[in-house]
Amino acid sequence: MNKRISIVGHTNVGKSTLFNYLVGSRKSITDYTHGVTRDRIYCECRWKGNNFTLIDSGGYVFGNKELEIKIREQFLLAIEESSDIIFILDILSGILPTDYKICKILQRSKKQVFIAINKIDKYKYHLYERKEFFNLGFKSLFFISSFNGVGINELLDAIFADAIKAKKNVLNYNFRIIPRITIVGRKNVGKSSLINTLLNNKQRIVCDQPGTTRDGIEVFYNKFNFKCILIDTAGFLKNKSKYEDIEYFSFIRTTKFINNSDLCFLMLDVKIGFNKQDLKVFNFIKKKIISIIILINKCDLIKENNTLQQLKNKILKKIYPFTDVPIFFISNYTKQNILQAFKKGINIIKKQKQNISTSYFNKIMLPIIERNQFININKFYIKYGVPIFQKGINKFIFFSNNPNMIPSSYKRFLEKQIREKFDLVGIPIRIKFQKK
Repeated sequence: MNKRISIVGHTNVGKSTLFNYLVGSRKSITDYTHGVTRDRIYCECRWKGNNFTLIDSGGYVFGNKELEIKIREQFLLAIEESSDIIFILDILSGILPTDYKICKILQRSKKQVFIAINKIDKYKYHLYERKEFFNLGFKSLFFISSFNGVGINELLDAIFADAIKAKKNVLNYNFRIIPRITIVGRKNVGKSSLINTLLNNKQRIVCDQPGTTRDGIEVFYNKFNFKCILIDTAGFLKNKSKYEDIEYFSFIRTTKFINNSDLCFLMLDVKIGFNKQDLKVFNFIKKKIISIIILINKCDLIKENNTLQQLKNKILKKIYPFTDVPIFFISNYTKQNILQAFKKGINIIKKQKQNISTSYFNKIMLPIIERNQFININKFYIKYGVPIFQKGINKFIFFSNNPNMIPSSYKRFLEKQIREKFDLVGIPIRIKFQKK
């Protein structure tokens, strides 16, 4: 049986705005001065393969007038017919007497309740200052913005946690292996424009104001006989901006998208270049062993080829020793090199998914090791190596008689040989030595 989820709360907390956001259209009328929803409004929705009925209820009101009584009746009916309830509160006004009244009604209903504290996009202070919301007696509490969608993915994931977990056990294998490509970078470098170019439509809002994207969006992509999930993310922040709560939530979401990716496009602005913040993002992706391609956008604004080559050389110098990274100069405006970069990404994902057997790996690597034995006082030697498949080929273990004495230079030599022989361009790899 599908879930029936009601959105409840007092007037003007953003119930209809949340309803419209989840539905994807303005089925409910919204007004920013007073609540206008009277009757319950229904819509059939879907979240991560789970169908559910979403119900927008009228705001709970006091009074004994006929209209007020009928609105309360609609409110109570919405709760009665629901399996789950999203109780919206306003972070700007705090907890009102009406909210305490609604709280008691929900506690008596014995329904599963999720607290959604709305309008954090308008809140100028730290969220930890509003501790009173944690005293309502409900465990599931989320800070959201129904206007721009921040925090709503986490809210829905919590509502469907059991259903999603159950489905993961029966998912078709082919669906599970659909690659995920995440586009990351600073604000206003053209991430959303790149998504629009690849999809050939206006999937994302694009404007000159930095930081238009607040939360990531996932879209299915099927071209060039290749299926994947494209993920547009919010821009990475400078350290000082992390204290702005809504920006910090966007930052956390972006890191989660990176963790679950098969490949990241790191986008730069050709006029800004590759600064410390970009290097931190690059190192974060490398640390998570996620494949990476660097895209330098807006190159149509630069006429001199020498300038572009100098920028590329500076980037390679900063990311040393992991310099085996494809770098493309692209333009969302002229479409220059975008398809070439995407096709290179497809190739990298396919290479990362290749299955390298231990016997074949040693057949290639052992002769190279024997020809290039590193002679030192301890006379270490490497007996054999094993490729480890963890979300793709990215880890290799070599067994040695004295692994502690193997220098880092020899480790870099092995990494270079592995990249050349197995074509692992753009794929961070880890090499470990163990005693045998």
